[in-house]
Amino acid sequence: MASTALLDPPREPQVPEARGLTTLGLPAGLWAGLLRTARPRQWVKNVLVVAAPAAAGELFTRHAAVQLALVFTLFTAAASAVYLINDARDAEADRAHPVKRSRPVAAGQVPVAVAYAVGGLLAVLAPSAAAVLCTPMAAVLLAAYVGMQLAYCVSLKHVLVVDLVVVATGFLMRAMIGGLALGIPLSRWFLITTGFGALFMVSAKRYSEAVQMAGKEGATRALLTEYTTGYLRFVWQLAAGVAVLAYCLWAMEEGGVAKGSLLPWRQLSMVPFILGVLRYAVFADRGTAGEPEDVVLKDKALAVTGLVWVAMYGLAVVGW
Repeated sequence: MASTALLDPPREPQVPEARGLTTLGLPAGLWAGLLRTARPRQWVKNVLVVAAPAAAGELFTRHAAVQLALVFTLFTAAASAVYLINDARDAEADRAHPVKRSRPVAAGQVPVAVAYAVGGLLAVLAPSAAAVLCTPMAAVLLAAYVGMQLAYCVSLKHVLVVDLVVVATGFLMRAMIGGLALGIPLSRWFLITTGFGALFMVSAKRYSEAVQMAGKEGATRALLTEYTTGYLRFVWQLAAGVAVLAYCLWAMEEGGVAKGSLLPWRQLSMVPFILGVLRYAVFADRGTAGEPEDVVLKDKALAVTGLVWVAMYGLAVVGW
């Protein structure tokens, strides 16, 4: 009996299916790993680039919108460069960590050399593009941010107190660059409020980590075991006090009711600002002040307080 195989029609040769390839011929998994390493969830922090223009009431022009979208993109690229280089540098240590070992570089999804190359490219391109498309001062600030954050990755994160200041300064730089890109003078009270407000949130986060790690092995940060909870509590309380005082001085410095306004919105905005700080301090005191965006989104009272402050501040800016 003839074999059934002889009765089957001849088959076309099979060509390996090109799975997971992008238009650039690189594995899709590599691009996904690079994106994960760039921390998209952290990009929301870069919305702070609108802070200075918003404070000056310079948000409602086409030029401002284009420039702010540009500096947001460039700051995101600069921050992503730092994350890529940091993960490449810490790949070996991360592989021994129960959580960080799943990071794309540590897990081998993104080769260390690729992470270094892409991170280095973004670190150079972001300030260079800012020099061409924005203002020289914006480019200088972006270059300073990249340099400071890389120094933090290499050594400054191991220096007590300096590590807190560097992280808080990163937030301050985000708040400054929008004003520098648009040539807006930065108020000293704006800088003090923003700087100490950032220090308040950073130190509150560190305090929460220290409280949650108390009595446990394997702190997630190198310096966490060297800080005492009492010291971190002192820092966030001091920072909160200075931020509130600076904001109140700035609001009162503006004087009475602005021409055309129904109420002194700028002065009234002190109320939700102080309530917001006090409400956030509740979570800091409990040791549950993790990521600021998580705290705000999970607490309705804090979210509403923030919206009321934004509304009052907006009315003050437009002069209603």
